[in-house]
Amino acid sequence: MITSNNLVHHEFIGLNVYVSSIKNKSLKLNGIIIDETKNTIKIEKSDKSEKIIPKKGSIFTFELSNGEKVEVDGNILSIRPEDRIKKRFKKI
Repeated sequence: MITSNNLVHHEFIGLNVYVSSIKNKSLKLNGIIIDETKNTIKIEKSDKSEKIIPKKGSIFTFELSNGEKVEVDGNILSIRPEDRIKKRFKKI
C-alpha cells in the first residue's frame, strides 16, 4: 500500500496528481499520471487531453487511495523511475 512515507518508492502511473510550477505560476493542472520518464511526467486531464510536465521546477501533489494528499518537489524525482524505486532517501 502506498503511504506518504513510501510514495517515492512506488510507481506513479495511475495516481491522481495536481501540478503547480515554481517557474511558471500560470501552469496548474490536475489529472491522472499515464507515463513517466527521467525528466517528465505525462498527465491525462479530465478532458482526455495529455500534457507532458517537466519534473524540475514543478510541485506535485499526489492523492493517495486513502484520500491523503502528499506534496513532493519534482526536483527530487528527476531520476529514472526504476532507479527512484530502489534509491534510499533521507528522512526529514
